[in-house]
Amino acid sequence: ESNVWHKAAQRPVLFFLKPVFITWYRFSRAKVRDCIQKTLTEWSSKIGQDLNQEILEVLECTVAQAIEKINPEERDELKVSAKLFIVGSNSSSIRDAVDLACSALGVAQLDSVIIAPPPIEDGTSLSLEYLQPYWQELENLVQNKKIVAIGTSDLDKTLLEQLYLWAQVKPNSNQVNLASCCVMPPDLTAFAKQFDIQLLTHNDPKELLCEASFQEVLQESIQNTKAHEWIPLWLLRYSVIVKSRGIIKSKGYIIQAKRNAS
Repeated sequence: ESNVWHKAAQRPVLFFLKPVFITWYRFSRAKVRDCIQKTLTEWSSKIGQDLNQEILEVLECTVAQAIEKINPEERDELKVSAKLFIVGSNSSSIRDAVDLACSALGVAQLDSVIIAPPPIEDGTSLSLEYLQPYWQELENLVQNKKIVAIGTSDLDKTLLEQLYLWAQVKPNSNQVNLASCCVMPPDLTAFAKQFDIQLLTHNDPKELLCEASFQEVLQESIQNTKAHEWIPLWLLRYSVIVKSRGIIKSKGYIIQAKRNAS
């Protein structure tokens, strides 16, 4: 880990701070919380401004973490994929996340985006009706050539079938959490095979980043922050894969939070 950290620390990255939005980029194999803490701690040690000062409309400052932009000459040799975790229940966050990922990586489009199940209230079940606005945002991005293929995560056979029959742009993949099932459900496997949907596995926790954890690490990393005013909106995890060799060239996170100042 220390070697990875040292190597990443040699590359610069832009950290954008606005009165109501904070967005940062981080390259690390550590857990998300550690990524956030290390990034914010280093950034705050180098910047002479307080997050509570709203005089400046935009701060652009260099910190020692990086997303390496993709060389256009190498683009065809690489697959850029992402998984998007919506923290707040706002489907419009999807476009923001994809736009920022493309800009940060220096690409016109992402090859694939998988969306994790959006947050739902306790006691309710995920339904097609709830999924539809999120999927429509993804479909619009496909139609606008910002994404090539879109996929889902943790849908059972019934819900995946409902989405497939309703959607204009069909899901090309569905992730299954092996922590909840050691073997792929036979009905899901049969449906995916029939309609050429790739079944993938993952081990992501149900809640990758919660509001309380985000505010806690923000308070620990930057003094005089009023961390309780900051709400995480989404987290995007990206990976850049060399197609011919199947190895990961780079990976990281992009996170956005909103400040609800009283």
